[in-house]
Amino acid sequence: MKNFKIVVLVFVFALASCISQEKSSESNTKIVSTYYFIRHAEKDRSDASNKNPHLLEIGKLRAEHWNEVLKNVKFDAVYSTDFNRTIETAQPTAKKNNLKLTFYDFKKIDISNFLKTTHGKNVLVVGHSNTTPNFVNSVLGYKKYEEIEDNNNSNLYIVTISSDSISDVLLYINQ
Repeated sequence: MKNFKIVVLVFVFALASCISQEKSSESNTKIVSTYYFIRHAEKDRSDASNKNPHLLEIGKLRAEHWNEVLKNVKFDAVYSTDFNRTIETAQPTAKKNNLKLTFYDFKKIDISNFLKTTHGKNVLVVGHSNTTPNFVNSVLGYKKYEEIEDNNNSNLYIVTISSDSISDVLLYINQ
């Protein structure tokens, strides 16, 4: 009987140890959210009165180039403002990932809700020369980046958020 009690105690301690290790490894698992921000590609400027122009051919090539640059990222969502130039820039990457575009209005976006909705996901956000760095700054929680120069369609901002850290990098990716 004494040996049986020892075996039961060893079994209970071993089981408790396994459960403790399992809980420990679960709590060590970090959920990471990664955001990729770009500005729309080159737009048609031939009609200054057109507030919603399409992309130029070189812009369409850049949109495909972004798709190539980001080909190894499995996106969970692709966000775009509701303008022809941003939609046409975002579409190749959305299509490659079998995603529908999620439209946003930067003036009305709730950053807390956006971060909650996209928690643990890889997200591409396509915006404009002013909205893209402002969106990045909002996600970071402080102003770091200025508006993008009007002739610059090559910035790629990457923001990574985990439970204990946030990091960002700005890359210049030209065709």
